[in-house]
Amino acid sequence: MTNIVFIDASEELKPLADTLGEAGFSVRHRRIDSAFEGGQLGAAVMLFNLCGRADMGAIKALLRSPDLAHEVAAIAVIRGDQLPAFDYAAGFDDFIVYPAISEEVTARVRRAIWLKSGVESDNTLSAGDLRIDLSNYKVYVQGRPIELTYKEYELLRFLATNQDKVFTREALLNRVWGYDFYGGARTVDVHVRRLRSKIEDASHTFIETVRNVGYRFHLGGAAQPSAFD
Repeated sequence: MTNIVFIDASEELKPLADTLGEAGFSVRHRRIDSAFEGGQLGAAVMLFNLCGRADMGAIKALLRSPDLAHEVAAIAVIRGDQLPAFDYAAGFDDFIVYPAISEEVTARVRRAIWLKSGVESDNTLSAGDLRIDLSNYKVYVQGRPIELTYKEYELLRFLATNQDKVFTREALLNRVWGYDFYGGARTVDVHVRRLRSKIEDASHTFIETVRNVGYRFHLGGAAQPSAFD
């Protein structure tokens, strides 16, 4: 089930939260001053109640925080009379003018999830012939199941949910293996090579080497050789 964190939700916006719950989303509530306590609960979307809000300082700080994962979509909920003054540069991925019909609310949330991370509302990620079932830790290429180790899966999941973004080997070590991992950059190269051997062939390329930098997930043409190969 896809998680949504609703920031500073009010009783007035309860119908909106109910609509998302009825559409199959799991809606959690947080205050702006404790948004990251205990983590983001695996949220795909953070909804921000801006109805009647004048001070945007705390909201902008949260949107620019390194604790807000790249793949999390941020959606503002505003009133119609706030449209003329709405700050489009604040960092939101979309906005909902409340009240809104339920079909529009769910459509905007699903669209934001897809545009931000490529993850469908059923918690699967599709990129070309590759499909990742994020709920069941399964990977398929052209419908064929691929057997991956846990770290191979986590590496693929992280790169695929940050499509076209380049990561150094050190960044991948930190994000996939953790800050307390003592292995070197060669660990990343070995896992990339093994992962490529399982999901790529002459007609399928997913992980691209960026010379002297690192790797990125990219739907391209012929496979690029790893710097370790």
